[in-house]
Amino acid sequence: MNIGKMSIPYGDQTLTIETGKLAKQANAAVTVSLGGTVVLVTACMAKKPRENIDFFPLMVEYQEKTYSSGRIPGGFFKREGRPTQKEILTSRLIDRPIRPLFPEGCFNDVQVVATVLSSDGEYDSDILAIIGASCALTISNIPFDGPIGAVRLGLIGEEFVLNPTFEQRAESSMELIVVGHSDGIVMIEGEADQVPEAKVAEALQQSFEQLQSIREAQSKFRQEVGQEKSDVELFNPHPDLKGKVAEMCQGRLAEIYQIADKGQREEGLSLLLSEIVSDMSVFEAYTVKEREVSAGTIKKLFDQIEYEEVRRLIFEDGKRADGRGLDVVRDISCDVEVLPRTHGSALFTRGQTQSLAVVTLGTKKDEQLIEALDGVTYNNFMLHYNFPSFSVGETRPMRGPGRREIGHGALAAKALKAILPGREKFPYTIRIVSEILESNGSSSMASVCAGCLSLMDAGVPISAPVAGISVGIVTKEDDYRLLTDIMGLEDHFGDMDFKVAGTRQGVTAIQLDLKVKGLSVEILMKGMEQSKIARDLILDKMQATIAVPKDDISLYAPRIITTQVPVEKIGEVIGPGGKVIKKIIEETGVESIDIEDDGRVLIASLNKESAMKALAYVNGLVELPVVGKIYDAEVAKVANFGAFCEFLPGRQGLVHVSEFSSTFIKDLSKVVKVGDKFKVKLVEIDAQKRMNLSKKQAEAKPEGEQDTQKDQEDVK
Repeated sequence: MNIGKMSIPYGDQTLTIETGKLAKQANAAVTVSLGGTVVLVTACMAKKPRENIDFFPLMVEYQEKTYSSGRIPGGFFKREGRPTQKEILTSRLIDRPIRPLFPEGCFNDVQVVATVLSSDGEYDSDILAIIGASCALTISNIPFDGPIGAVRLGLIGEEFVLNPTFEQRAESSMELIVVGHSDGIVMIEGEADQVPEAKVAEALQQSFEQLQSIREAQSKFRQEVGQEKSDVELFNPHPDLKGKVAEMCQGRLAEIYQIADKGQREEGLSLLLSEIVSDMSVFEAYTVKEREVSAGTIKKLFDQIEYEEVRRLIFEDGKRADGRGLDVVRDISCDVEVLPRTHGSALFTRGQTQSLAVVTLGTKKDEQLIEALDGVTYNNFMLHYNFPSFSVGETRPMRGPGRREIGHGALAAKALKAILPGREKFPYTIRIVSEILESNGSSSMASVCAGCLSLMDAGVPISAPVAGISVGIVTKEDDYRLLTDIMGLEDHFGDMDFKVAGTRQGVTAIQLDLKVKGLSVEILMKGMEQSKIARDLILDKMQATIAVPKDDISLYAPRIITTQVPVEKIGEVIGPGGKVIKKIIEETGVESIDIEDDGRVLIASLNKESAMKALAYVNGLVELPVVGKIYDAEVAKVANFGAFCEFLPGRQGLVHVSEFSSTFIKDLSKVVKVGDKFKVKLVEIDAQKRMNLSKKQAEAKPEGEQDTQKDQEDVK
């Protein structure tokens, strides 16, 4: 392995790539450095293709070592375990742009591993991992049609910021990760705060221009240290075999692809393929290198013929498999309040794609703790996406969420995050679960729509409704066709899955995956314009079902009441070791009491009366006693000379025996006992801060009121 090093200007920093020192038994390995962040990326390929598969076996792993930021992992085992959500999402970010750049028909296992060795907590390491994967594959002997460049672009005010820090990203109204080839943009992942499509297009153009220097530097690096590419065995059957399979289809594919129902269409395709492979003897003449033609080979060729037929129908006849026009959205139905005991629920159906979204409102204790290289944070909004096998009429074991489920859930969460109220307005932890009950195209965007409906049903005061749709494309030389609301087979046989979600004002989330080398910003802009038309149509349907959020949350959701206490009084409310708060919870029966650093107190309870009792208790703890004010008091202790009464939480005063009644009391213990409640008046705070109370003054009627009563008696 040759030793080499190069540096590239990247924003305000310098990006450095080195090779030849570490992991020398891999096909290629590079370290990518920016500031104090270092990522090692390796690429390895199996020497022989895997047998009996019809997909490219690419594996991508991204790992964040906690030692990179000078920390020891939490938990019992004190070592890294299963991948975190950040690691899974970054693995997908690396996988998606490099996958279409491997040769068609390659079935050799390829593995890319990115390991964060050092982190300065200032810049994210995900972009370095993408660039490192591209560079390692480019200089290796693995066939790869790269290199690609990658950038992160933020928007602060009206200014674009290349490679923003974690601190800058918190201020940004838009964040895009854009990966590009010389032919155009390959992948996009982003979120925004209702940014207009024109501004998004401007950001894409600037990102594409910025990433070119990174891509070109890798090409030069390959000339210096690159290896000669290996000749891998590609799927290469007899040149006439495909024609034979096409002949056996006898034009029946065109008929099958006019069946609108997905299940019936797939049954027809399955029967046709079964007929073709029922007698393998007809393919004996197409043996290559003494290898007999297998059913797997016929299936691969059948898939290629399907690919060509679907695209021919779109280009030549302007027809889609379900009979729609190219820019038509499938039938939509929306329902809310579909479940009786949840905090909010909605059912969104678009064609044969259906999402059931359920909202649960929790308290601060339900927040998700996230340990990352940039520190510990708490997340009070989660969206979880589930994709059971029955949604596509299949059977498979029920396991935990896979990478696809986590990726789709993260995209839908980005789409909805921008319209959620702040904690100061709505102090709840919000969890949405999207259960995909049917799937035939863009279930992540259905999750956005169902999730938004369920938020409104739950009474969450969102700023505006959000919807999402996916636009596809089929290309033919320099021509192309955009497809609105792609279904499963158009995703499979098409060249693009372009998901855009947002409000009527602008974009909140965007994701692009391609099977071609790249598309221009102009084409992507047309895709965004087409998706905007569809998005507005979907929003019309959604708002016809529920126009605005409900006025109140569910009866079954906890009520959170807030109050403010002086910062210097926080300790008094908490008490030593949390003693006071525990006492309030125990006595009032509320679910929880949380205190923010700024003195905001959040009281959560399923019972409003309990919450109000706790609120009065907390307010009483910080209330200053006022001489002359009347309070509700409770006897805490009785003595010969008087009774000590608690008139504010934690505050006691003395009602002297002479202040109980205008008549003489010889034995106070016969008149009052511990636990008795009555009104008292604070008559004095003496020099030693002792509180003197009076029961008789609190009960005495005002002088004017007594005169009025006497006059009325005289009249009678």
